[in-house]
Amino acid sequence: MSLRDALPSAVSRLGIKLFVIILVVNVAISGLVFIAISRSLDQGFIEYLDRTQTRRAETLANGLAEEWAWRGDWQWLRQSPRAWHHVVRRQLWPGDAPPPEGIERRLGDPKDFVLHDAEGLPVIGLPPDNDLEAAELRWLPILSDGEQVGTLGYRPPQQLMARMDRIFLSQQRRNLAIIVAALGLASLLLAGGLSWWLGRRARGMTLATRRLTEGDYSIRLTERGRDELSSLSRDFNVLAATLEASREARSRWVSDIAHELRTPLAVLRGEIEAMQDGIRPLDLDSLGSLAQEVGQLERLVADLRLLSQSDAGALEVQLAPLDLAASLQARLDEAGSWLADTDVTLETDIAGPAWIRGDTQRLRQLWTNLLDNTCAYTHTPGRLRVSITEVGDHYRVCWEDSAPGVPEAELPRLTERLYRVEGSRNRASGGSGLGLSIAMALARAHGAEMSASGSSLGGLCWTLTFPAIAENQLREEDA
Repeated sequence: MSLRDALPSAVSRLGIKLFVIILVVNVAISGLVFIAISRSLDQGFIEYLDRTQTRRAETLANGLAEEWAWRGDWQWLRQSPRAWHHVVRRQLWPGDAPPPEGIERRLGDPKDFVLHDAEGLPVIGLPPDNDLEAAELRWLPILSDGEQVGTLGYRPPQQLMARMDRIFLSQQRRNLAIIVAALGLASLLLAGGLSWWLGRRARGMTLATRRLTEGDYSIRLTERGRDELSSLSRDFNVLAATLEASREARSRWVSDIAHELRTPLAVLRGEIEAMQDGIRPLDLDSLGSLAQEVGQLERLVADLRLLSQSDAGALEVQLAPLDLAASLQARLDEAGSWLADTDVTLETDIAGPAWIRGDTQRLRQLWTNLLDNTCAYTHTPGRLRVSITEVGDHYRVCWEDSAPGVPEAELPRLTERLYRVEGSRNRASGGSGLGLSIAMALARAHGAEMSASGSSLGGLCWTLTFPAIAENQLREEDA
């Protein structure tokens, strides 16, 4: 086995992809944060220096104006350059406390200020290092009693930064780099843990799905939490349980069909062998018995074909406007002798018209199957009550018969194919066990819902709810 083939079993590919994606995204975010904060620090620091230097220059200009008003000229500064340092210190840091260290002191350095008199001649202050710096100096007028007596020049923050130790910014960048590195490490751990966790769960789902496709429907996933993966695990378990139940039902279905076919075939074989051996004469009665068994086989095959068509969605149903009440009443009238022979009394409450979209032949088959179920299982003397009521935009058909009833737990299974409540395969207790399944398929073909419940007469109550046709739709179809 190659390493590539062994990789999915050892390391989840989904986990690797998640790890790479999360790591790349976090590294990119960290890099962008570093760049944005660095630029913000640079710009913010320059703005801070600009405001601070301008404020100090204004303070110094006001102090120099007071000195001019008291002395009347700038000659004292020309004669004593040390006096300039004293004036700057007293104006910017009044009191006896020494100037602060670091950047604050750098912003108040006397070398960063230049004083010119009213004629623009230099009074004090070192000239800039070159003409470019001189051109970039900023100037403030010095006013005394509304008269300009001089001009104060000061260096802009860009020049101060060019020669100032960038301790503050370097410290902040170093701290930011540490933060970004810690964030990258945390992202690495988070990406690794999350990708391992998701990869493990995804790998478990992949293996379970593979076993499911191979026919192992007993596989189940562990359901933990309330997230989407847990919901997916629950859906997977429901799917596996449904497939397992479907396989079991299909197995029972094939077994039951084989049993249903075996009985009439065994009878046919026995009667034919009896005729061949001369035990039974070959007369009309014997042929009639054979024809009866063949007819039973034909009905069973026809029922199976109808159910298979219903499962495939190929059941032939010609839907057209139809009076449900008239269809039901006509079939019950035809079955009068049938009900009389089985000693079942019929009670009806069928008020029409009740227009639906239906197929006359298929509805007749539906009523026949319900009649057959009632006549086969109702104890004599029995009762049958059939009614139609309008409920909103639907018509409800209630089909109730008398005892015996069915246990409530068995009601949902009555429409299962080849299912009988007593659990036997004795055909003398009824038909093939497909009648109610066919009735359910026919009801669904008409868009109706069919359900079973206990009857007030002591037996079963079948409720069929058909969607009604609105009067305006009926007029449009008639037109």
